Amino acid sequence: MVELELLRPILRDGWGPDTCDPHDLPDWHPDNPSRGQCGVTALIVHDLLGGELILGEVFVGDTRVGYHYWNRLPDGRDVDLTAEQFYPQEMVVGGEVQQRPPGPVRRCRQQYEILRQRVLAALNETADRGSRIAGR
Repeated sequence: MVELELLRPILRDGWGPDTCDPHDLPDWHPDNPSRGQCGVTALIVHDLLGGELILGEVFVGDTRVGYHYWNRLPDGRDVDLTAEQFYPQEMVVGGEVQQRPPGPVRRCRQQYEILRQRVLAALNETADRGSRIAGR
């Protein structure tokens, strides 16, 4: 099983405008690489670590401006690898468990596939490097 602390920098390195939710793309920039990455990131964490997908709403004042995904790991810990994406006036409210559809991801499918491919390649590279160091 993949360790969360190994996965965290690999996901961060994989984020880009091509993995950003199109709704958030105008606000994405290299200084805030997690902007618009919550859905695809939460799905990949779910793929690799299991647990549950959590969905909250994002508000500015009394106006809902979006949604935000994060993970609840099998040990019960909530993990939000994209929490730093929000501007000071944005607040995440609530958080309900979401059932993942059994079929392929529909929304942001291309972004998910790009990030998933990058993450799996980096994990394979890390495993290969570890095997070489161990002399296997």
